[in-house]
Amino acid sequence: MAEPRISSIDGKLAEEFAVPSHVEEVKEKMAAFAARHAKAGRRVVLITSGGTKVPLESRTVRFLDNFSSGRRGASSAEYFIESGYAVIFLHRHRSLYPYTRLFSTINMLDALQLRAGDGEGAGEVLVDQLVLPNIARVLKRYNEVKDGGLLLPIEFNTLSEYLHLLKAAAQALSSIGSKAMFYLAAAVSDFYIPASEMPEHKIQSSNGPLQLSMKMVPKILSPLVKDWAPQAFVTSFKLETDPTILLDRARRALDTYRHQAVVANVLDSRRGYVVVVTPESRDELVVTEGDVEKGVEIEERIVSNLTTAHNRFITQQGAGRK
Repeated sequence: MAEPRISSIDGKLAEEFAVPSHVEEVKEKMAAFAARHAKAGRRVVLITSGGTKVPLESRTVRFLDNFSSGRRGASSAEYFIESGYAVIFLHRHRSLYPYTRLFSTINMLDALQLRAGDGEGAGEVLVDQLVLPNIARVLKRYNEVKDGGLLLPIEFNTLSEYLHLLKAAAQALSSIGSKAMFYLAAAVSDFYIPASEMPEHKIQSSNGPLQLSMKMVPKILSPLVKDWAPQAFVTSFKLETDPTILLDRARRALDTYRHQAVVANVLDSRRGYVVVVTPESRDELVVTEGDVEKGVEIEERIVSNLTTAHNRFITQQGAGRK
């Protein structure tokens, strides 16, 4: 397998975004994970999840953020694993996590009971399964996934960390070619302040109203598709608040970046309706109120749609090499 090409964006990333000290170590870990599962006949999906934090000061007190909780990425990771994939889960620190996401609204201490024992600090902790419904089933499945080494979690916090770790992931997965899928569900900031232009200390309110001049974040999807993992199946996400422009923006993204699929959704209906747009098709995926009552999630249908598309992609790639 040929080495990933160097992109014109590489220099900008190195100059304007601080490189995490652990990025090479993480890259090696992701490459080993991908190689092991590809050898075992599995496909590997890199899921990005959660929002990105954009610092306003070098010694950060204030930052720009967004509403993303990581719900879509965390739930999708579970469905990809059930579909036979191994998952690299590149997620924002403290965003929702596969399996534990099901209990994210519960105060865990309310679910625990202490049966007193002899001596100070002694006792047995019991779980109230009425407070944590299905905890035994979820814990059993989580332990199976962990024991099988099917989930590799990688954390990021800031925009800078995200960009460098995504690049490292793309280069790590390039070695398995079309068996790799990218599912870019993270809500990534479009704007940032370069380190060279950022104040070192806390911005003082006594200085009056705050005026910010921010640069556009480099479009990392382009080098990922063209240079870093050119044989992978790549899915991006498009979220809009205006439904009248949604499909046009999705098609424009496909035309611009030449990747395989866009999951397009509108903010107010994103949990019940999405459109998966590819160069050849447009699939509307819906979850009704009846489906919700049965525990069906829209992510299950998104993953099912994309795994089918990935199957076709691998077949086409194989035919093209003959």
